[in-house]
Amino acid sequence: MSAPSRPIDVLGRPLRSLRVSVTDRCNLRCSYCMPEESYVWLPRRDILRFEEISLLVDAFLALGVDKLRLTGGEPLLRHDVPDLVALLAIRPSVRDLAMTTNGLRLAGYAGALKQAGLHRLTISVDTLDRDRFRRLTRRDELSRVLAGIDAAVAAGFAGTKLNTVVVRGYNDDELVPLLEFGRARGIEVRFIEYMDVAGATRWRIEDVVTKGEILARLSAHYGEIRPMEPPPGRTDPAEGWILPDGTTFGIVASTTAPFCRGCDRGRLTADGMWFLCLYAAAGLDLRAPLRAGANPAEIAELLRRRWHEREDRGAEERHAGRRRGAIPIAPELRRFPHLEMHTRGG
Repeated sequence: MSAPSRPIDVLGRPLRSLRVSVTDRCNLRCSYCMPEESYVWLPRRDILRFEEISLLVDAFLALGVDKLRLTGGEPLLRHDVPDLVALLAIRPSVRDLAMTTNGLRLAGYAGALKQAGLHRLTISVDTLDRDRFRRLTRRDELSRVLAGIDAAVAAGFAGTKLNTVVVRGYNDDELVPLLEFGRARGIEVRFIEYMDVAGATRWRIEDVVTKGEILARLSAHYGEIRPMEPPPGRTDPAEGWILPDGTTFGIVASTTAPFCRGCDRGRLTADGMWFLCLYAAAGLDLRAPLRAGANPAEIAELLRRRWHEREDRGAEERHAGRRRGAIPIAPELRRFPHLEMHTRGG
């Protein structure tokens, strides 16, 4: 049986990957993502049930999507999330089923997630210093994150990544310790430039540690660092690099070197809104037709038509200065919670 033909957008980009947010709630309050004192959460009646997520995923799979990533907020706050993993893992067309987590609850879930069929994990950890972690996240929970990372290793997950958002004055002096932490556990570290997304209401260009700076600091410690040749067809936003001893790491330079022209992903919020770009101002409501009785084939046709119209390249536009600095302020975010990064899956 031949693979389905993927829809192509205005810029020639196929629809291949989908980030599925299972909750907008998070148990951290990281200063680069959720710096405000209070938030408006999505109504619980609007949150998709696992069976509804599964039906919507079927619509995407029918169009050739083969990469799924479960996100939040923090996905492990969703009760029984291994059950959702099991629902999705049995689909043979899902080539890559991953989850991004902050790790706080991972020690209690790693084994169940592996058994349910999850392929890979990405764990966010921005510092290895307890006091710094507490200041950055407003929670004294670093020990739980580290326990979650070790639990992922013990559960036998391969291809685990550690994501670190590098912010000047917070953790930019920890590049080497974080790389060594990952190396000791056989986990690749990915350094991410601080992005001016909605939710980052205190973002400043001065706080961005660029890819060039990251490479310069690591080269000063390790010596010559070589770029990795990306595998054919790879659309991962992280650029791969190799230390002299063969250790690999990644850099996601979304702020200074946007990857919009190769972006093949959409984002499904926990209440069924489909966003075609992290910076998109509006999304397509899939919950309404689903609950009105539309089947996956009918929803797939909605997706196909909308993707054909897609011309989003939000990060490129911001980099070019046409939209730089237009970050929503807190009152606007409270009126329109779908603008929040933690609502649309980061």
